[in-house]
Amino acid sequence: QVQLIESGGGSVQAGGSLNLSCEVAERIFHPISIIGWYRQPPGKEREFIANIISAGVTNYATSVKGRFTISVLIKKRTTKLQMNSVKPEDTAVYYCNVLDNGDDYWGEGTQVTVSS
Repeated sequence: QVQLIESGGGSVQAGGSLNLSCEVAERIFHPISIIGWYRQPPGKEREFIANIISAGVTNYATSVKGRFTISVLIKKRTTKLQMNSVKPEDTAVYYCNVLDNGDDYWGEGTQVTVSS
């Protein structure tokens, strides 16, 4: 059963923008869920990008702070990652993540490629 469906990946030139979306299954979408984005650059470990917790508090990795924005559309059960001023080092597979009641859920990932 698919819990998270990502979309919006693709190729973009440095300095451009991209908007990733992730639809979250109703059974794991709760007010106390922690919703976030991670990425895995080529040949590297998966790393934290951003998350949003209850009351709308957001957290960002230093590498993307000020350039990326995470948001949640509650009625659509969708989280978005707006990526601005992208850099070649943002090239990675991006994953949506939900931590719900102690259980960890991951999307299949969407590729983002930034060319210089």
